Amino acid sequence: VQLQAYGGGLVQAGGSLKLSCAASGHTFTNYMYDMAWFRQAPGKERVFVAWIPWNGGSTYYADSVKGRFTISRDNAKNTVYLQMNSLKPEDTAVYYCAKAGINGLWVHEREYNSWGQGTLVTVSS
Repeated sequence: VQLQAYGGGLVQAGGSLKLSCAASGHTFTNYMYDMAWFRQAPGKERVFVAWIPWNGGSTYYADSVKGRFTISRDNAKNTVYLQMNSLKPEDTAVYYCAKAGINGLWVHEREYNSWGQGTLVTVSS
């Protein structure tokens, strides 16, 4: 599976952005992959942001984004989304989508075996 993340940009604090992650190759529905978003702020390690199971069921979020971000997917379009509201300067990072190697609620990047190239989100104060 090849993943391509897009939709990043510059936004003021309090604003919103919606990221997309398009998959090509083996489709979501054929292989039923759980997916996640991670982010890496300048000078910091990449960290977990949000997770969604292959069937779009119950989702899971990092505490830092809970209540502000929403992960969703459209298997018919082979796309995963991350709606980000009430953005803060500390949300500034490169955001990556990732496919789980084995389905499960994983927050460690080692459990994901395909990654998008990343899309930069910059939140100004």
